Amino acid sequence: MVTKLSQLVDTLSDFFAHRKGLIPIIGLLFIVVNFILQFFPPNWLADTNLFLHLGIILAIFGFMLAWAL
Repeated sequence: MVTKLSQLVDTLSDFFAHRKGLIPIIGLLFIVVNFILQFFPPNWLADTNLFLHLGIILAIFGFMLAWAL
């Protein structure tokens, strides 16, 4: 179990080391999606600003990860 987890972390680390801006870009895309959803009829995604919150968390996490790598 530990070796599988270690291999997964190594694989993810190698993947994101070459694509440092991928996670922040995905976070920014979530924020744009949330902005676009505001123009559609009210629904629970727009009311809760789910994509806004997920996008901010993802972008901050992505910037911290890119800095560490």
